[in-house]
Amino acid sequence: MTANTLSAPDRDPAWMGRLTWALLCVLLLWPLGVATEFKPWVLLEPDNLRISGQFIASFWPLAHSGEFLAMVVKETWRTVAMATAGITLALVIAIPLTLLNTRVLSVSALSGRMAALPYAVRQAVRWLLIVLRSIPELVWALVFVRVVGLGPTAGVLAIALTYGGMLGKVYGEILESSETHPTETLLRNGSGRLQAFFYGLLPTSAAELTSYTVYRWECAIRSSVVLGFVGAGGLGQQLDNSMKMFNGGEVASMLLVFMALVALADRVSAWLRRALG
Repeated sequence: MTANTLSAPDRDPAWMGRLTWALLCVLLLWPLGVATEFKPWVLLEPDNLRISGQFIASFWPLAHSGEFLAMVVKETWRTVAMATAGITLALVIAIPLTLLNTRVLSVSALSGRMAALPYAVRQAVRWLLIVLRSIPELVWALVFVRVVGLGPTAGVLAIALTYGGMLGKVYGEILESSETHPTETLLRNGSGRLQAFFYGLLPTSAAELTSYTVYRWECAIRSSVVLGFVGAGGLGQQLDNSMKMFNGGEVASMLLVFMALVALADRVSAWLRRALG
């Protein structure tokens, strides 16, 4: 071994920085844990372990009677229909708002500064999207249950409004972060906003837009189950009824169906990404 050979350091040269960041994270998370009264060790107390064990033990045997399975199939289809209809209405809301909100599609912005009226319209649309997505779908569902009564209609409308705001915001970010030169060229040469969108922005962003839309559909399936707990129908409402009756076998069977739904949505998303990629 020559004298110029460098030896490995005895300790990690970045350990001080890592330790500092770890301590900062602890200092930031500690007050959050205190504010939320986060006490995970409570789960390990004997009484809580006994109650948890009894609840989990009630999941077996799974409910599998013909009448129950027929009801699960019906409510599962209703849940998927609620999520799909909600996402479809959300697209009806999100697409026109996205076109109004996307700066790159503004003809007046080509000069570098957007005109006053288009700017005001864009800001109004941005605030509308903020309002729509800031109100949780559960709150919308509680409102619509009072207006239209119990059933999937309230769930569809709740998903449509909240997800319309989410889709509109993210669609705009995806479009503005994509390659904008073809769109600007089309606008400078007299093309309309829709032509610039379909021939300039959409081809470069279709895969990402589709992937995010399918992801939101998957989220809508989960939301539709939660909305059932406030009377919006579907699998969630039946799950709530079974939990209130302490029927663990029915709860476990419906949870397995719900997991299968989410797995199916994930497979559909992966297939679409491969098809568009």
